[in-house]
Amino acid sequence: MTEPSSRRAFLKTSAASAVATSILLPGAYAAGGNEVLRIGLVGCGGRGSGAAREALRADPNVKLVAMCDAFSDRLQTSLDNLKKIKDIAGKIDVTPDRCFDGFDGYKKLLDCGVDVVLLTTPPGFRPIHLRAAVEAGKHVFCEKPVAVDAPGIRSVIESAKLAKEKGTGLCSGYCYRYDRAKRETVKRIHDGEIGDVVAMNITYHTGPIWWRGEDPKWTPMDYQMRNWYYFSWLSGDFIVEQHCHNFDKANWVLKGLTPLAATGVGGRQVRTEAKYGNIYDHFACTLEFPGGVKVFSACRQIGGCPSDVNDHVMGTKGQSQLMKHTIMPTGGKPWEFEGESKDMYQVEHDELFASIRAGKPINDGETAALSSGMAIFAREAAYSGQRLTWKQFIASNNSLAPKTYAFGDNPVPPVPMPGTYKFA
Repeated sequence: MTEPSSRRAFLKTSAASAVATSILLPGAYAAGGNEVLRIGLVGCGGRGSGAAREALRADPNVKLVAMCDAFSDRLQTSLDNLKKIKDIAGKIDVTPDRCFDGFDGYKKLLDCGVDVVLLTTPPGFRPIHLRAAVEAGKHVFCEKPVAVDAPGIRSVIESAKLAKEKGTGLCSGYCYRYDRAKRETVKRIHDGEIGDVVAMNITYHTGPIWWRGEDPKWTPMDYQMRNWYYFSWLSGDFIVEQHCHNFDKANWVLKGLTPLAATGVGGRQVRTEAKYGNIYDHFACTLEFPGGVKVFSACRQIGGCPSDVNDHVMGTKGQSQLMKHTIMPTGGKPWEFEGESKDMYQVEHDELFASIRAGKPINDGETAALSSGMAIFAREAAYSGQRLTWKQFIASNNSLAPKTYAFGDNPVPPVPMPGTYKFA
């Protein structure tokens, strides 16, 4: 059969199957055995290239057919590098007419016949891109974090609910949930092996990260986009962009318990130059939960200091170390995971595509929104120096988005100062 007629027959058969089995909601489809799922990549940096590689390895009948990035040079570099990977090179069918750049390129990509979209741009764009992809009826892999402010979190929750209505997949990039060792460890915690969880201490202490330089030809927006990590409207600050993984593990252990309040401190000791935008280099925050449960968070990105990325869970009958996959009950026999784990980055794509094929698409959207929201909540408490409630935070209309998405001037807000910064 020709490609168009094959796809029409596939969609017709899949829709009929969905009605017959009552598995899928309107707008969804389960892929047939030999039907090729067409992948589009939005955001062609290192994480985007990695996600594309993993998606192409997740299923035998997939193709990367379209790519989009704000910068055409980033897109071309990613495409060239992907084509050099032998086991996936034959699954790449990206033609020049399906390469899109600029701020609105994602709209063109969504309209070029893709079935699955990988959203891996800087997080500030995630709510906009996710909403568009879900409304277009696409299955989505959505990198973490899913937003950088409260309006973005509310938008993602709405998009996640819409994806459920449509029956389309929404897999988040909170990859630790796809690690076998951590799944087994958290299961044991949920089974009560350390009693009731009363507190967690989560840490993300690392060294400095990349800086991509500057060019006199770049406009301020060019510079911010190419060095997106250092601007809160793009990254959400590093407590959101990277420490969010720890908040997600806390969310997981606490079974989605919504926090009540947050307090925090933070600052900028080594990132003092203007080239580092307006983000901090250290935070220490406390989140309060119902029942007196607390999560103590600390993160740092400063050179010359020891690294420490851990999640210490304290219960009424023992404790657990998530990154070490251990359970230490009081007076009982310690347990440590000794099995094998597949690469968690690959597993999340394996399970997404398997769920699409089975007609039961994954939807991590609301969970990812809460995990990202917890990190933003902590950031706002530290920025302001105030004790904030979750109700205050989630109702906030303080958007970090620029007035316009265009290359040119884009004023950067000052570095937030506790006691002066006003939470809105």
